[in-house]
Amino acid sequence: MARVELKNINKIYDKKVTAISDANIVIEDQEFAILVGPSGCGKSTLLRMIAGLESITSGDLLIDGVRVNDLAPKDRDIAMVFQNYALYPHMTVFDNMAFGLKLRKTPKKEIKERVHHAAEILGLTDLLKRRPKAMSGGQRQRVAIGRAIVRQPKVFLFDEPLSNLDAKLRVQMRTEIKRLHKQLETTIIYVTHDQTEAMTMGNKIIVLDKGLIQQIDSPMRLYNFPANQFVAGFIGSPNMNFIEGKIEKGNRILFKSPDITFSIPENLETLASNFLNQEIILGFRPESIYDQNNENVAWLTEKVKIEIDVIEPIGAETFIYFQANGNDICMRTTSNKEYYTGQSIHIGFDTTRLYFFDKKTGSILR
Repeated sequence: MARVELKNINKIYDKKVTAISDANIVIEDQEFAILVGPSGCGKSTLLRMIAGLESITSGDLLIDGVRVNDLAPKDRDIAMVFQNYALYPHMTVFDNMAFGLKLRKTPKKEIKERVHHAAEILGLTDLLKRRPKAMSGGQRQRVAIGRAIVRQPKVFLFDEPLSNLDAKLRVQMRTEIKRLHKQLETTIIYVTHDQTEAMTMGNKIIVLDKGLIQQIDSPMRLYNFPANQFVAGFIGSPNMNFIEGKIEKGNRILFKSPDITFSIPENLETLASNFLNQEIILGFRPESIYDQNNENVAWLTEKVKIEIDVIEPIGAETFIYFQANGNDICMRTTSNKEYYTGQSIHIGFDTTRLYFFDKKTGSILR
């Protein structure tokens, strides 16, 4: 397959609107890379530049070491799967999958072999004579993927291919695409705004915001070691909680805010002492908050009293929401104990899972 490299890629519209700024990315052969970020962050623009559907203002795009900036899409040896399937309604599944090969004047015998091979991989063998209108959304998406597979390209590009499917089908298709990647041993670049999709599918995730790459890493490193507040807040469901406060020194070094105050744990004292009397942002994930009536261990901060505002039972887990400094704070707990709205409990924070961020820049404080 192929190695894809972006060197100092920029995209500027009308000489004033910057869509992508100085993107530097290396996607190795057979990697499953995810471009993720909120709407308008530039991820689809970046994918379309790789495909050749958008021009590159400056920088170099290389596929297997060859600069392809000026190559037409058909000459880049890539295949793209779109959000809206883009199937021909009057054609059968077979003809939809074979259409691109016919345009390239591929021999009929080879077309038949490739289409049947792709159909077998995707479970479409019994549907080859059917037309798109007689198929479900998941089946149509498989046909769109099959049309890309028969091309046998160096790189597969997916532009939010699952966004039109219902929740259950999305989960099923995620699994199928991952299985397909393993089977084909191919390079895949996949765009999504759904961070859960990104975390569960890719082995390399590129997080973008406002045209800038915020972090490139593996899913769990993004989750456990975010580079800044944006990444920390975007990756993870529910989102990371944030509280503004100040580092102060009394008998011990304290994190102090109007509603939550506790002593900085020993493992963070050296770091916190560098920011005495400065306002920072404290970050902690929902699973890093514990009911101290259930947990009383050394790695929790001292007790903080809160009043439960909202409860969301979702089966094996329960999300508990409370107010702190005017923010909604989420706590993830098991469903072994029943809670109720208005209940007061004492919580503690996991001292091994606290994050400090610069209030002005959002950068993580290390």
